This record gives sequence, structure tokens and C-alpha cells, in this order.
Amino acid sequence: MTARWLPLAGLTGVGLLLLLAAGAATLPWIMPAEDAAGRRFAAIGIFTASYLALAIGKVPGLSIDRAGVALVGACLMVASGVMSLEDAYRAVDLGTITLLLGMMIIVANLRISGFFALINAWVARHVHGPLLLLGAIVFVSGVFSAFLVNDAICLVMAPLVLELALSLRRNPLPYLLAVAMASNVGSTATITGNPQNMMIGSFSQIAYPAFAAALAPVAALGLLLTFALLALAHRKDLSGAEFQARAPQLRVHRVLVLRSLLATAAVVALFFAGQPPAKAAIVIGALLLLTRRVKSTRVYAEIDWSLLLMFTGLFIIVAGGQRELLTPELIQSVGSLRLEFAPVLTLVTALLSNLVSNVPAVLLLKPFVTGLPDPDRSWLIVAMASTLAGNFTVLGSIANLIVIEKAARRGVVIGFWDYFRVGAPLTVATLAVGTLWLMWR
Repeated sequence: MTARWLPLAGLTGVGLLLLLAAGAATLPWIMPAEDAAGRRFAAIGIFTASYLALAIGKVPGLSIDRAGVALVGACLMVASGVMSLEDAYRAVDLGTITLLLGMMIIVANLRISGFFALINAWVARHVHGPLLLLGAIVFVSGVFSAFLVNDAICLVMAPLVLELALSLRRNPLPYLLAVAMASNVGSTATITGNPQNMMIGSFSQIAYPAFAAALAPVAALGLLLTFALLALAHRKDLSGAEFQARAPQLRVHRVLVLRSLLATAAVVALFFAGQPPAKAAIVIGALLLLTRRVKSTRVYAEIDWSLLLMFTGLFIIVAGGQRELLTPELIQSVGSLRLEFAPVLTLVTALLSNLVSNVPAVLLLKPFVTGLPDPDRSWLIVAMASTLAGNFTVLGSIANLIVIEKAARRGVVIGFWDYFRVGAPLTVATLAVGTLWLMWR
């Protein structure tokens, strides 16, 4: 088979698997409800097809995205009898959904107020060298992503950085890569840095300060490595004399900026004070909606509802798969991998995260991690590895795809090799640093 037919064959295979899953889901409707073999067959078909479609990101012949795939897969789990509707409700981790929604509302207010544009303008006025500009972008993207969800930060920062680089007549590639890679690395630091960390925080019940104390040093060293590898790989693009950027015209609502910053400071303080992150985020987020200056619909438009939908569907798909497929034999087989050893768990998590994406990888690992001798340390390793593995390729995280999409809209192409030649060594180096740190701390 020639190389040009391989993607088509792969997509066709996903389509056939989805048809198989749909067929399997109808079996319990025409067979006795107690037919265990039918339910098992349905669970295998639905689970496999859903995860393949989620990994590839589309289904041949259909205009359905990952969120739609997750919803269809969850509904088929219920329709097939693998899970009852009540079981499906219980499978959804409302703590994760609530925390993500609350943080999205806070970030939406920061963006609408013009806060991120203010930061961009400050950098433009005070940073006059290409290397200094790279360092500033790495720092800002990494620090903001540690507290405000990396996907949202990339959504905000990518167009601002692109506009700044083009106005300076500089190659925007290293600066855009800095946004994506630094946001991934920086988000390792806290529970609210990215969606998979939010899930892990909910599953493990590790306190926010303890989580940050364990992984913030890894994120800090990772940001230094990000700057060093980007500067080395793009020496020519980052050479040249100093420049003077012209600060862009700003539309800033100063009262809203102050209000949003106070809300952000309050929610971070509540996190470190020991309040449940989901409770703190949703309460502060809800209070931000009490304003006369911004219509609530404008805030809602900034929220990634499809991501919330995808999470909800994934919880149900994984719960259904675990119910029918998590046999004693499978548990024993996975146990033979010796996941209690940090390097092994790091490697398995990183590989799985690049195969099916980091959020599904965390869900798949959940039943095995909870049974390990030191579950807290194991969860921290999974958080570290699943996040840092996102820098391996352009498809490693949603944050990467956001930056690539924003760049493409302005005619800037970020190719696979453009990303991989920095992302791959950065991933290996940061995973090594993170593993050693968590082994010996």
C-alpha cells in the first residue's frame, strides 16, 4: 500500500469500527438484557471506535468533531445496556467539569477586559531584542498557563504574539512555538494548569499547595529548557540588532481589568488556602457575571462548551469500558509492567498520551494508578508526564493545535518538522527532569 493511501485506509477503518460499534449497541435491544456476551461485544466496539476517532480527530464522511464523537460514544454505551442512564450520570466527574467551567469564566473576563492586550503592549514597549522577546513570551505564557488553563492562554496569546512578530518583521515561528511549548510546560505546575491536571486533582484529592510544591519546580526548569532549546534551534531567526516595537492601539476597560485581576487573585488565594478548587473557581466565576458592563452572553461566547461536552462523554465511555473490559486478567497483565516504578509510569503515560491524547490517557490509567503503593506520587507522575508529553509533536495537545490554527489564519504555517525538532528533545529532557525530581524529592 502506497503512503498516500495510508491516511485514507486509517480513516476508513475508523468508519467501519464506528458502524460496528453502532451495530453492537443495538444488540441488547433485540437480545435478552442479561446477555453478558452482547454487552461485552458492544462495550469493546464502542470503546475502541470512540478512542480511535478521538485520536484521529474526525470520522470519514462526517462533519463531526471530538466532542460529537464523545457524545455519540457515551450515548451508545447507554443505548447498548452497558450502562444505565443513572450509572452514566454518576460516571461524570462534576468536580472536574465545575472547575474547568469556573476557570473559563475567569479567563473570559480577563480577555474581554483587555488585560492580555495590556501585557502584550507592555512587552512591546519594554523588550527591544529578539532573545529578550522570546524569553518574555516563554515567561508570560508559562506563568499564566500555570493558573489559568493552558488552552485558554494559547487562544489569547497566539494572535497577540503573531501580530507583534509580524509588526516587527520578524519570523513569527520561534515565538509561536514558545507560546505552545511554554504553555504546556508551565501548566504542569498546578491543578488548574490544564484539563488533565484538573481531573487528577479531583481523582487524587491532592491539596492544591502540595501539588504545586511538587510540580512547580519541574515547570520552572522546563521553561528554562524551553527557552534554551528554542534559542539554539532558531539562532538565525533570533539574531540581529535591537528593535523598537510600536505599541498597539488598545481598547481596555480599566474597571473590568481591575475587577478581573482581583477575582483571579482571590481564586488563587482560595486554592492555596485549602478551599476545594472546583468550589472556589465556580463561586468566583459566578460572581464575575454580576456586572452592568458586560453582557453574560459575551462571556458565554468565550467558553469552550465543546470541551466540556467532550469531557462529559469521555467519563461515560471510559466508565462503560472499565465495567465490561477491566478483567482480573487485564489488571494482572498491566500490573506486570511495574507501574510503581517512576520511569516506567512516566514512559507508559507519555506513550499513551501521544497515542490517544493526554485527557483520555489519564482516564485510561485511573483504575491502575489508584491501586499503586504510593498513589499520590503516582498521580503526580501521571500529571507531569501526560502534560510534558504534549510537546512531543504538533498533535500532542490541544494547545498546540490552537496555536497552529491561529497561525494558519494569517498564512503562517507550522509544519510537523518545525515543531518536532524542538518539541521532541524538549519532551525527553523535561520528562527526565520531572521523573528524577519526583523520584528523589
